[in-house]
Amino acid sequence: MTYLLALDQGTSSSRSVVFDASGRLVAMAQQELPQIYPQPGWVEHDPMTIWRTQLATARKALQKAGLAAGAVRAVGITNQRETTVVWHRRTGRPIHNAMVWQDRRAEPACADLRNNGHADTIRAKTGLLVDAYFSGTKLQWLLDNVPGARAQAENGELAFGTVDSWLMWNLTHGQVHATDVSNASRTMLFNVHTNQWDDELLALLRIPRALLPQVLPSSACFGEVAPDLLGHALPIGGVAGDQQSALFGQACFGAGMAKNTYGTGCFMLMHTGRTFQASHNGLLTTSAAQTGPQPEFALEGSVFVGGAVVQWLRDGLRAIEDSGQVQALAESVPDAGGVMVVPAFTGLGAPYWQADARGTITGLTRGSTVAHIARAALESIAFQSAALLQAMGRDAVTAGGAAVSELRVDGGACVNDLLMQFQADLLGVAVVRPAVVETTALGAAYLAGLATGVYHGTDELTHLWRAEHRFEPTLSPDRAQALMARWDRAVRQTVQE
Repeated sequence: MTYLLALDQGTSSSRSVVFDASGRLVAMAQQELPQIYPQPGWVEHDPMTIWRTQLATARKALQKAGLAAGAVRAVGITNQRETTVVWHRRTGRPIHNAMVWQDRRAEPACADLRNNGHADTIRAKTGLLVDAYFSGTKLQWLLDNVPGARAQAENGELAFGTVDSWLMWNLTHGQVHATDVSNASRTMLFNVHTNQWDDELLALLRIPRALLPQVLPSSACFGEVAPDLLGHALPIGGVAGDQQSALFGQACFGAGMAKNTYGTGCFMLMHTGRTFQASHNGLLTTSAAQTGPQPEFALEGSVFVGGAVVQWLRDGLRAIEDSGQVQALAESVPDAGGVMVVPAFTGLGAPYWQADARGTITGLTRGSTVAHIARAALESIAFQSAALLQAMGRDAVTAGGAAVSELRVDGGACVNDLLMQFQADLLGVAVVRPAVVETTALGAAYLAGLATGVYHGTDELTHLWRAEHRFEPTLSPDRAQALMARWDRAVRQTVQE
């Protein structure tokens, strides 16, 4: 048998998954990743903990699979994307905690860019809106606020990377400083038309080029895992940001195919082929995972708080003791009883882009219970995702394409049947859950397999994709539209005057 090892470093956990060449999950290991909240709006991770947990899960997954590392053909990496790490090239030690994609402290720098008229230039080159979500202004903040960092960066003493780069540096004992196009496209420093770091953008954000990793296609020969780490030198053949990796793992290779990942946040991507399609509805244009030098693109919408709303029910409200209890609690009432939860804990992402929005609960009555709030919290994930797909549909029609006919889903919360059915009801299209829901890891494995000859093309991967369940809409279009109108009213109440 041929095996592939995927390292899936996410916001709330590090996991490693062993797949066989047919895409079957053989073994998985996972460790929770502690979150650090120094002050409101700031979110950090310890980069050394990221590395230690990722290595530990790789070893554990191989052990659970009963495999020596030599049985693995290649390693793929997928990662939380915009999270920003800077480290010393000589020692490999970080200069600061990683600034997580949810971190908002760079918003003043983004406001300056917008106020000084740079937003259109940045969007034309990168496909991104100017927002603290992306890595560029996070990196700028670190250089400006960590003592000595800017001078060290200008002297070539520091290295910047998203989490994939940080893992590759450690996996190769500092021999590889690289990233792929999908991660680079999330920095606000990368020209997605040319697949190159952009000198004008670097100057605008005052980022020394010496900091930056080499950029390769998502399926490429990145380097080798050092043999002392897993017991054998293994080629790293695939790297992609988690959402582009999930799009790839869902076999969405053609224009008009879409997927939604229900993780800590929710992330919806629609492939647009080789067409850079600008959004008129608050979405981003981003690089899709690429198997060669030719740019490929996707429209993307991001929900900042998706599955994290369940963690809030558990840790904040203490409504449940375990995340797995949320479906039973939500199903204990027939509906949300008019309650709406808008979990704008760190502002609202696409298609709203309201950085100053804050979470609200509306529609409470004397008869409202914690079960109604739990159901409304769960439904908020579907409402936010429905708003994204509606925006994508409007963009697709404007560009002369067809609206999405089905939505492929993955991520932890997609196993919740109540949520998936409500999602189909709101959208009015089928929601399709695949046989293998670990599609983020699977995409990284597929990319690694393509680079090392396990697969000979994406047609082969299309035939490997299998559906496990189709959720067909049951609500009338009028009822779904009325629910979305109520959601829109609740969203408007989150924006502070």
